[in-house]
Amino acid sequence: MKYSVVAGYFEKLEGTSGRLQMTEILATLLKETPKADLPTLAYLMQGKLRPDYEGVELGIAEKLALRALGTASGCGPEKVREAYIKAGDIGSAAQSLLASGRGQQEALFPEQLTLARVYGSLISIARTSGGGSVESKLKELVSLLNDATPLEAKYILRTSMGVLRLGVADYTILDAAAVALLGDKAHRKALERAYNVSSDLGFVVQVAAEEGLGGVERVHPQVGRPIRPMLAERLPSAQAILDQIGGEVAVEYKLDGERLQMHKDGEKVELFSRRLERITYNYPDVVGYVKAHVRSRRAILEGEVVAVNAETGEYLPFQELMHRRRKHGIEETMKRYPVAINFFDALFVDGKDATGKPYSRRRSELERVVEETEQTRVVTSKLVKTAGEMEEFMEVAISEGCEGIMAKNPGGAYQAGARGFLWIKLKREYSRELTDTIDLVIIGAFHGRGGRTGVYGSYLLAAYDAERKVYPSVTKVGTGFTDADLARFPKLLRRYESHVKPPDVESNLVPDIWYRPRVVIETIASEITLSPIHPAAMNAVREGSGLALRFPKFTGKVRDEKGPEDATTVKEIQEMYSMQKRVMSKAKGAGPP
Repeated sequence: MKYSVVAGYFEKLEGTSGRLQMTEILATLLKETPKADLPTLAYLMQGKLRPDYEGVELGIAEKLALRALGTASGCGPEKVREAYIKAGDIGSAAQSLLASGRGQQEALFPEQLTLARVYGSLISIARTSGGGSVESKLKELVSLLNDATPLEAKYILRTSMGVLRLGVADYTILDAAAVALLGDKAHRKALERAYNVSSDLGFVVQVAAEEGLGGVERVHPQVGRPIRPMLAERLPSAQAILDQIGGEVAVEYKLDGERLQMHKDGEKVELFSRRLERITYNYPDVVGYVKAHVRSRRAILEGEVVAVNAETGEYLPFQELMHRRRKHGIEETMKRYPVAINFFDALFVDGKDATGKPYSRRRSELERVVEETEQTRVVTSKLVKTAGEMEEFMEVAISEGCEGIMAKNPGGAYQAGARGFLWIKLKREYSRELTDTIDLVIIGAFHGRGGRTGVYGSYLLAAYDAERKVYPSVTKVGTGFTDADLARFPKLLRRYESHVKPPDVESNLVPDIWYRPRVVIETIASEITLSPIHPAAMNAVREGSGLALRFPKFTGKVRDEKGPEDATTVKEIQEMYSMQKRVMSKAKGAGPP
């Protein structure tokens, strides 16, 4: 398939905001695409090269992309940077520079690009490492750009930097695939189910094209292929949870650890993070525990890995666990920071899909296959019928080092990839002083002053607007950072630096350096307030005002296990603001706002 056709459709999508129109454009594109190219196209529409769990990342920094553009266009560094700053987007800058002529650098007989060649080159760039890798990547990218039309170059460079900007959600692609490949939008649910249990959109699209609806319906959980995690909603009180679920409620400890999905196939064990990244190498001890203490030969289980005090067995804070997020010195780190696994769900046991079973059945399966040891246990749970019982259980959980509790509907299935009220998290009761933490994305930094001269002293943070696929700023934070944090953060963020505001970022504040939204940190604040400066939830509560955090503080946790889309959403911040208002009004005796 010609890449020019793909680029043309991408251009149409960029100029379209309505989901129905997007679906029609995508469906037409999918119909025109040969079956062999469909998986490749699906990944590129997601802005990816492979499923998340394979860990294939392009890793092209802004500097390298600008060098490639300069070489391909024949323009000097200053002209390239000027075009980039003016356009605010490297793809648009490439389109502009190449459209105005490449001068002496223009290829005499450019080779027409195919989708397969573009994809193959990007995969090659992603997998190139070691000595000389930068120059090898540059050569590969320049080769593509030399043969690209201005429009093709626009989307090649955007894809290479991970900022495709199509505004297309996975579920819109599934809508289009249902129409184009299965003949009816009503089949989207079957596609969604297949995607959620396989986490591989390219695979699902390929099955739909080759095997039809029957093949899609036969897609079930498979050991080694992570299942997209089920997510919880939040409510402000035990009584609100009982009112929502009704009847008897199962409550569990909500631990301050890292969520793991554990796949066991005989002696082979793979571990996946909440982001579906393969992190087996971080936890060789957990691999051993699963091999030794999970009785099922083939299983997919979920649990929370928690750092523990080696002498007392007590749970330690999440930041202690982050010492395990390294690739070297694992043996020594294991000794210094031992862990325990608290299993909380069974998704696949003894070769059978358990996701459709009610929570109570999955819990029974979990208790059957997990051997109770000092390092492995099923998370503490209880059935409650009253708000008092739930609050008492939460007090015990917090006293034992937990964040709070998770309430679950005993009859609820496991809704892979979905957030809903079958699971509800509850932390300490909301008050004027917010006690729930908020995970935000770093989008910029400001130079420090005084004792912080020479380093960045504060960071601009954003929430995730899931509806618009953008990151509007919500606060600027400068407290809670240690000297070690201030030294570490610039190195952590360097690969995401941008000298122009990233296209998916919204902010009225202009930091000294912008960052593409990638790194998530945990914050706490005194309250959520209305703000004319920060655009998160702009006009949602009051015309001309967004929502912002008051007296924010970094808790010390970098949420490595979370991607930017896993950050606290704008909708969640609105809900927290509403909860806060209700509690404050109740305290004043004013009743509901």
